[in-house]
This record gives sequence, C-alpha cells and structure tokens, in this order.
Amino acid sequence: MDNGTCQVYEDEIQSLEEEIKLLAEKYEDSQQESTFFSEEEILMSKKSFQGEFQGESKGHESPSDLKAQLESLETDLSFLMKFTGIRFTHHSKKTVEKTKNRTVRKHRLSGNCHSLSFQLEFQLLEIQNKEDVSAVITDLSIIMESGEDLDVSKFVSSTEERGDLLTFFRSLSSYAEWYEHRRCTFQHFKVR
Repeated sequence: MDNGTCQVYEDEIQSLEEEIKLLAEKYEDSQQESTFFSEEEILMSKKSFQGEFQGESKGHESPSDLKAQLESLETDLSFLMKFTGIRFTHHSKKTVEKTKNRTVRKHRLSGNCHSLSFQLEFQLLEIQNKEDVSAVITDLSIIMESGEDLDVSKFVSSTEERGDLLTFFRSLSSYAEWYEHRRCTFQHFKVR
C-alpha cells in the first residue's frame, strides 16, 4: 500500500475513534441523568402519564369537544383581560436548575395594563416534598413606566423586596385604571 492510502485509512480510523468517544460520553451522561430517578419513580411517572393520557382521551372524544373547550378558555381569558385591564404581550421561561426535588425557573413577562406598560423578571423556586409542591418567588425585578410618580416607585420597590406578585397585579390594575381616568381628564382640560 502506498502512503496516501494508509493516510486515508488512518484518518478514517481517527475519525471513528473520536465518534466512539463522543457517543460514549453521551451514553454516560444519559446514564447519570437516569440515575437521578429510581425505578419506582420512573414507573410511577409512567403510570401517571398513561392515566392522564387515557383520561384526556376519554374526556375529549372528538375534536369538536377540544374546540369548544378552547373557545371557553378564550372567552374566560378575554373576560379577565377586560375586567383587570392587564394584557400580557410576551412571556418566556427558562429552567436554570433542576434536581430531584428542586427546580428553579427564570420567567420574563411583559405587558400593559390600560395605558401603562410593565416588565417583570423573577425566579420561581419549586420544591417538591413527598406529596406537595411549594413555590417561592425570588429575585423579582419590576420595570414600569410610571413617570415621576414617587409613590409608584416606592410601591414597586417594596413589592420587589416581598416578591408579592398577586398584590402587584391587584394594585397595578386599580392604579392603571385611575391613571387612565386622570390622563383623560387632563387631556379634556388641555383641549379647552
């Protein structure tokens, strides 16, 4: 054999060895991931998934049932948006950390409430005990276009410290509604 042919074979052998090494690493990674869960947990998850899937297929026998349920959900969402004035324009979620009983996800939300826009960024820490899951909001950051209103800035700061999204959205809805009324009133006097 000449040197050119030998070199081609050696290159091919080296390429195959590298591919085998990469596949072995992938296999080890998948083995480590599967060892996070015991066989009992995997079987319980599988049974739970099958039960949910069978329950879903029994509960929604036809596409028309799914369409009716989707229309109902859209109607409910539309009512909530009209009632609260809150409209979400963007949401993203990224898993930051995941272990056997702990998950940390980073959420980003943006939207508007009447004429005020807002952006939220927070981490949601979910801890799973034997039977229930508890969730805690951490690292809450709120950006609002509140102008020079010092009271809104204080409210946003205290909400960020407490991580209380429910109070934030309730207060935002009420504040934005009255903000819109004030804006329209001042606009009325400017016109005259």
